[in-house]
Parts: sequence; structure tokens; C-alpha cells
Amino acid sequence: MTGADAPDGPGRRREPRTLKSRAIAMLARREYSRAELFDRLLATGAGRDECEALLGELAALGFVSDARYAQALVRQRRGGHAQRAIVQALKQKGVDDDTVRSALADHPVDDTAALAALWRRRFGRAPTDEREKARQVRFLQARGFSLSAILRLLRDPPAGDPGPSGTDEGA
Repeated sequence: MTGADAPDGPGRRREPRTLKSRAIAMLARREYSRAELFDRLLATGAGRDECEALLGELAALGFVSDARYAQALVRQRRGGHAQRAIVQALKQKGVDDDTVRSALADHPVDDTAALAALWRRRFGRAPTDEREKARQVRFLQARGFSLSAILRLLRDPPAGDPGPSGTDEGA
């Protein structure tokens, strides 16, 4: 028996998995948007109509929900990403505008507070030179914060929390 005949190792054969069992196995690991799950199921070689029918069935059972996915992603990212980065991530995953607005209304994102908290957690002190400043700016921009907000923060950094030695690094 060759490796192609035995995907789980020598002497063992697996029954072919149904499309539904694959979808449920994916959903058991984490939430997926309907569009994201559709794309993943298509990649397994299934037909478009078959995927649509299955997604309709899973949605009726409550297994797939764009609203639940959007709320989970907003809760996960709201402390370390800007609102615009969260919105962009949701749209990339195929979540419609109304669902995005609803998720953000349920879990508001305060960009100013998130920026300050993330900066404090990641860096904790003002940059000492231009190279360090550029590094901090790149990191924060990658999280979706605007350049103007980042530069405003770096010009007037929030007071640092007491460090491990008990001294206030921001003073």
C-alpha cells in the first residue's frame, strides 16, 4: 500500500468525508463567515450549488451565522486594532455592511483608548530615536490606526504604568 492509498499512515484507510462533515469539523474549530466557509468548501472540490444548499441548511440549524462571526471578531480585536481595520477584516470575509454596523454597535470600539492601551502594552515609553519611532509607527499602522493619531500619541505619550522596578517610566 502506498502513501497515497493510506492518508493516515500505513495499513489504515479512512472513509471519505462528506461535505457536511467537513463543514461541521471546520466550524467546530472556530467561527467562519458564510462566504469564507463557502470558499473553503469549494476548495475541497464540491460544486457551487451543493455548497449553497449545505450552507443554507447549516444556517437554518444555527451553525453558521455572519452576525455571530462578526461579533466574535469585533470582541477579539477591539483592544488591539482600530475600528477601520476590524471593518476591513469583516468585509474581506464577506460580511455585509448591516451586520458589520450591528456588531460594532453591540461592541463599540474606542480607537483612542485602544491605541493608547496597545502602545502602552507593546512599547510603554516614548521612542528614543527616529528608528525606534518608525518601528512604533509601522506597528501601530499595521493595526489600522491612522498616522495622525499615532503621531499625536507619540508627541504626547500617556503616562506610563509603573514598571517592574516600581518606577514610573512616563514621568
